[in-house]
Amino acid sequence: MTPSRRPPDVPERRANRPLREVLDEFLEHTRMLVRRARDMSPAELEYAQQRLEWLADEVWRVTTGRASAP
Repeated sequence: MTPSRRPPDVPERRANRPLREVLDEFLEHTRMLVRRARDMSPAELEYAQQRLEWLADEVWRVTTGRASAP
């Protein structure tokens, strides 16, 4: 169904711009990890994992409106 033919009770999926932005960043970081993980040092992998966890927390925060994940 095209966006112009969407029933009035179905919200636009991309209406939550902050969530879309943090999800895009999360996906971009994940794709980078998939490409580079074998060539990364242990310190780089640890930092990348911490960043991934932070981004996941941001997704949770933006999605739920809470300060941090439980």
